[in-house]
Amino acid sequence: MDLSFVLDGLWTALQPINLLWLILGAFLGTIVGILPGLGPATGVAVLIPLTFGMEPVSALILMAAIYYGALFGGSRSSILINTPGDGSSIAATFDGYPMTKNGQAGQAMSIAAIASLIGGVMAIFGFIFLAIPLANFALNFGPAEYLFLFFFALSAVVALSIGNMVKGFITMFLGLGISTIGIDLQTGVHRHTFDIPHFTEGISFVVIIIGIYAIGEVLYNMFANKQPKDVDGKSIGSKWFTKDQWKRSIAPIVRSGPIGFFLGVLPGSGGTISSLLAYSTERQISKNKKQFGKGAVEGLVAPESANSSAAVGSLIPMLTMAIPGSATTAVMLGALVMIGITPGPLLFENSPDLVWTLINSMFIGNIILVIINIAMVGVLVKILKTPPRVLYPIVLILSFIGAYTLGYSTIDFYILIFAGVLGLFMRLLDYPIVPLILALIVGGEMEQNLRRSLVIYDQPVDMLFASPITIVLALLTLLSFSYPLLIKLVKRKRSTNKDTPAST
Repeated sequence: MDLSFVLDGLWTALQPINLLWLILGAFLGTIVGILPGLGPATGVAVLIPLTFGMEPVSALILMAAIYYGALFGGSRSSILINTPGDGSSIAATFDGYPMTKNGQAGQAMSIAAIASLIGGVMAIFGFIFLAIPLANFALNFGPAEYLFLFFFALSAVVALSIGNMVKGFITMFLGLGISTIGIDLQTGVHRHTFDIPHFTEGISFVVIIIGIYAIGEVLYNMFANKQPKDVDGKSIGSKWFTKDQWKRSIAPIVRSGPIGFFLGVLPGSGGTISSLLAYSTERQISKNKKQFGKGAVEGLVAPESANSSAAVGSLIPMLTMAIPGSATTAVMLGALVMIGITPGPLLFENSPDLVWTLINSMFIGNIILVIINIAMVGVLVKILKTPPRVLYPIVLILSFIGAYTLGYSTIDFYILIFAGVLGLFMRLLDYPIVPLILALIVGGEMEQNLRRSLVIYDQPVDMLFASPITIVLALLTLLSFSYPLLIKLVKRKRSTNKDTPAST
């Protein structure tokens, strides 16, 4: 690492024009993240025309700022109104929204911003020292490795349904079933499309997410006769988190950052899987499992750290191998080629100034995002004072607009309503939602990797021993399923021993 390149990159990132694009990208990204259904990929795509005629380094800074800015903003709506901005913000609803209902909206948003900052900074250091080695390691992932990675992710999420693992499996298989809707890529057969052309491309998981969380939340509050205080919170609370909350957050943030970073490097994993996996990991090892889902600060900061870290990690395969690690980096890759930047192994040798300017801009951008997001806390929490008769229609309008902009089809309206009703019944019947969402996201990739693996290996059991990576992931999957059961058995045994009178 040449120090002169680092300093030159810092100087370039601090140029007034680049700082202006950085601040603009961070602000626009935050707004895009807050609006349900848009997400970073849409935000970058819409603003690509803005990069035409710009200096390549300024264009890269702008697009990257919009990307991680949207991930910062996505958790705002998750925390305030239980509506994820995009898939990677789902986990922020689990304990972020309960914190809001407990009168801790300001604390939730401020500590989420700090967790995102630390996760992003950790990933940037990982980017500096591990970009090339990790990109080479990602090349070792073939169909079997990805298949077992998705198995592990699903097992970790289903394991969250402690006491309801059967219901967790049911919702997981429902999600996998929905993911099969569309044209079979191998045979060209239409599956479960009901002769509706729109279904041939499959069902967007973002529409399902918006329906289950946003529409489902509105329906639940209406049908369950929830009082306004459950919507606007008991109080806004402090805008800054407490020392106790910070003390409980440090370890989860530090543990979750690397999880997000390493999964972000793997193409196709993305922030959704990393944030859900970080949440499930933290819940399984936490001493306060019963607090999760009721406003545990650990359950908010862990996925936020992983999500921000995954965004930085996903830039590595794009820049080093020209392989997009997520939908957003796929859009960025196309934009970079159009403005004259050729990602690949030679980028670090031929244009080190560009790479180091990007790295330094990410440091600065994350700090700017924390300032923007904490400054907006006072404005955003005023949403909680909005009467339900006004808030509910706003949520519904934003949800329908977000769903429509994804495919510009009115069919998505019906899917949105169906998902909202499904979300209502799942809440009323206490069925876990997360396994359904994750299965819907990874189902298509799982099926394709399973088929590729069956073609490559003579026997299904050979997939298990395809590489050390598959063996490790298979063992982690088994451990993830068995860990909650083992903990339950240990507790039962301790309880039995405690109730047994001592012999004299």
